[in-house]
Amino acid sequence: MIKELLADADERMGKAVASLRHNLQGLRAGRANPGILEKVRVDYYGTPTPINQLATISVPEARLLVIQPWDKSVIGTVEKAILKSDIGLTPSSDGTVIRLPIPQLTEQRRQELVRTARRMGEEERVAIRNIRREIREMMEEAAKEGEVSEDEARRGQEDLQKLTDRMIEQVGQILDAKDREIMEV
Repeated sequence: MIKELLADADERMGKAVASLRHNLQGLRAGRANPGILEKVRVDYYGTPTPINQLATISVPEARLLVIQPWDKSVIGTVEKAILKSDIGLTPSSDGTVIRLPIPQLTEQRRQELVRTARRMGEEERVAIRNIRREIREMMEEAAKEGEVSEDEARRGQEDLQKLTDRMIEQVGQILDAKDREIMEV
């Protein structure tokens, strides 16, 4: 019973860490990264479609994304979708490809991005702690019901705390790496 609860906690906490990694990809760090386009949806024949399902996205230079739609008729629609999104980039098109230059970030903007990343990280830390609290309550309930011994429940809670500490540490490492990426010139 305790092992199953710990496995469940590990899986759910791992998903929180993966969610943070995924969300941080969308933060623009001054370098071209196709991940910043993940949240942009294009109205393709009435269906909101991710750009990566309509086009090839490449990074020919450190500060340039090139989007090459497979269907040339959607170039204008893709440009409009990028302009409407909150990524703050202005596309330019030559009729066959869309170029998305990534401007140098100002110091103020870098600090805003770091604060945003830290806020995202804190949300995931809270989620991890909530999972710990929920699993701990289940362990205490199982001990109270007599399904497991008090010692087993206590050891399970200690293992749960170690797992929580490890996951929180991973969140910290991910945030530190993103901070370095954002602040590098």
